[in-house]
Amino acid sequence: MNSPDKLPLVKAALTTLADQLGPNDKVSIVVYAGSAGIVLEPTHDKRYVRQALECLAAGGSTAGGQGMALAYATAKANMIKGGINRVIMTTDGDFNVGISRNEDIEALVKQNMEGGITLTTLGFGTGNYNEAMMEKIADIGNGNYAYIDSAAEARKVLDDEMSATLFTVAKDVKIQLEFNPKYVSQYRLIGYENRALAEEDFNNDAVDAGDIGAGHQVTALYEVIPTGVEGWLPDRHFAANNATANAEHNDELVWMKLRYKLPNEETSRLIEQAVPANTLAKAAPARGDLAFAAAVAAYGQFLRGDTHLGTFSLSDARALAGAQNDYRRQEFLELTRLAETAKAPN
Repeated sequence: MNSPDKLPLVKAALTTLADQLGPNDKVSIVVYAGSAGIVLEPTHDKRYVRQALECLAAGGSTAGGQGMALAYATAKANMIKGGINRVIMTTDGDFNVGISRNEDIEALVKQNMEGGITLTTLGFGTGNYNEAMMEKIADIGNGNYAYIDSAAEARKVLDDEMSATLFTVAKDVKIQLEFNPKYVSQYRLIGYENRALAEEDFNNDAVDAGDIGAGHQVTALYEVIPTGVEGWLPDRHFAANNATANAEHNDELVWMKLRYKLPNEETSRLIEQAVPANTLAKAAPARGDLAFAAAVAAYGQFLRGDTHLGTFSLSDARALAGAQNDYRRQEFLELTRLAETAKAPN
């Protein structure tokens, strides 16, 4: 944990977080090298937080499960009624002592989430880093996950995006789309496989879903095959009947439903909206933010070896994204070039 991309970066990242503390905020620091222990009792004094961070040192094995249990116990003992109660876990993802079974860690996170304590996981370093696990427990903990590989990324997550990271404005947000078979024969959601729900769970308020923070936006990208155009799957026997069955809704392309709960409510609210059928006919090539989002989605599919991309290449993704002035978006363009180099034959 002492390599430059681990503990030193953790200190820099959490110092950035400490600078955001207000007079009503409290922070405690728990460590889990070898065994778990509290190195800073709850305080709102930024000086004490910085001093405690400076004294942190790497060493020993990783008792991550015990560290999480102690962090949750500390948060519970100092619960702020009506406030934001969250454990922020920084880790290289290697739990090798004590509670280390995924099922036990997930149960711990779920139990505390139901008690009002959410979880953010911040990943550092490479090697034996378990990104899938860190993202999964953050999802279970109604929080968020980020991988931090630089001081700039730490500022982005813990400063620029702090409101979206900590302040939930809508919880258990679910979206459900129904495409009109008259206009769309096939469709697929790009990504979000680990967020997929059973159809019947959309109306079930007991089923947990994702939260949205202040100033946060979520984009769901669907790829559609218009009716009459060859798609990924062969034609279905009853497709023609389905396409003409709902004449009453011939002017609708998609029926969209959105469910969400306000932060202090347990009953969801429903928004329903039809997307007009002429939207597809009037569709133009993506521009601006939508084009950039589509380029990032294509990049992700490329890295996963998605066969649906066809001949679409990384250079096509860069062209779709276009020139960018924002340094974060410039970083994406550079990542596509690096991936292109890595995939090139020797």
